[in-house]
Amino acid sequence: MELKPKILVVEDDPAGGRMLRALFQSENCEVLLAPDGARALELVGSEPGLDVAFLDLGLPDLPGMQVLESIKKTRNELPVIILSGDTEIPSAVQAIQLGATNYFIKPINTGQVLAALRQILERKALLGQVQDLKLRLDGLARLMGPSATVRDLQEKLKQVAGSPLTVLLHGETGAGKEVLARAVHDFSPRSAKPFIALDCGAIPENLLESELFGHEKGAFSGAERKKEGQFLLAQGGTLFLDEIANLPLGLQAKLLRVLQERELQPLGSTRRVSLDVRFVAASNHDLEKEVESGRFRQDLFFRLAEFRIAVPPLRERLDDLPYLAQRFLEEAGVEFRRPVRGISAEALQALKTHAWPGNVRELRNVIRQGALLAQGGALELEDLAPLLKKTPSRARPVKAALSRAGMTLKQAGMEGLAESERTAILDALAESRGNILKASRALKTDNKTLHGKLKKYGIRAKDFEPGD
Repeated sequence: MELKPKILVVEDDPAGGRMLRALFQSENCEVLLAPDGARALELVGSEPGLDVAFLDLGLPDLPGMQVLESIKKTRNELPVIILSGDTEIPSAVQAIQLGATNYFIKPINTGQVLAALRQILERKALLGQVQDLKLRLDGLARLMGPSATVRDLQEKLKQVAGSPLTVLLHGETGAGKEVLARAVHDFSPRSAKPFIALDCGAIPENLLESELFGHEKGAFSGAERKKEGQFLLAQGGTLFLDEIANLPLGLQAKLLRVLQERELQPLGSTRRVSLDVRFVAASNHDLEKEVESGRFRQDLFFRLAEFRIAVPPLRERLDDLPYLAQRFLEEAGVEFRRPVRGISAEALQALKTHAWPGNVRELRNVIRQGALLAQGGALELEDLAPLLKKTPSRARPVKAALSRAGMTLKQAGMEGLAESERTAILDALAESRGNILKASRALKTDNKTLHGKLKKYGIRAKDFEPGD
């Protein structure tokens, strides 16, 4: 049996109370009436299932603002919508400051009141769905999604977390390497100790050694006080070295020594300090190729890669995308105080067919911006299309792309492989530098068909023209 939303109406005028009850019952809501402030506070304390309260400020026993303040102290999460005959702006400002969700002046516009009610109930339903899924998901899945790929990743992490092995994560930017690094820490016996993350590419090379090892006062010009390095700050816990390929060769040798000897010497110090730290490293570069090119030490690579985990890009685990999109939409709604009901089928399909070169980080940015653009109701395709156009896919030679797929554009479309079709178009445009005639020839289709596909996927050929 489906539970009806439960609405509290605090109204001293019997006729007004009956009108509001009929209005909300038409929305399939259960309505409780309170004729004064005392009864309202009694119901707030005894009815935990309340979803929304509508409060008239002109009550016979207590000041309406006092009732509002008491409700928010007792049940801060309960949305309270004010209904008042007071047209003065300071009154509305005070109500909002005390925690009211909205403020309507009598005689009320029933359409606006119902719209406010629906928005609150829809947001609560969305939050409930996401929370329910979070409760059913375990560990890593709550952060990355419910797919079989994520479950396999979690099993690998659990296997290695309790060991002393150094873990190397490799995958594209934005795929979730830091999330996995934190999971290694959280699943390990070191979970109560610090987790320190350091982006090796974000710190100037001349400061990186001091950042890692720390220094004594006066160790170099500008060292005005002693500083603990990231190694020691992570003592007993885990140090995550992100984008390890950016580490200069000289520091690579010093890191190798730390990994082997488990001790270090801060800059300007004569003492050596024992180190008890679990190391996790990550890179979006192929470190084996970096070794071949001489940019990365082979001995350090083998020391870091005691246990390797490949982090799959988002396009290879699209089963997680609906969960992640809804989770990010929920977070944006809370942050911006602009709840969006959900994601339309057309918008979700567009998200699934996008190539996601920026992976989960890009998805989060697109959803956050879309939540700001949305005009209410669900997140629609028009809210997302301008954002998805801004991020073209990585270009690959069109011949190679088509030979790998083993199909022409027509075949890809017949098979219903929208992602293959879209990717082939993007690759052809990149190869032809935006020349539609050349792209259509490479794809073995005609200009008219290609123009239709460009419109379907929101692709602009001019984005691939030289100098654009």
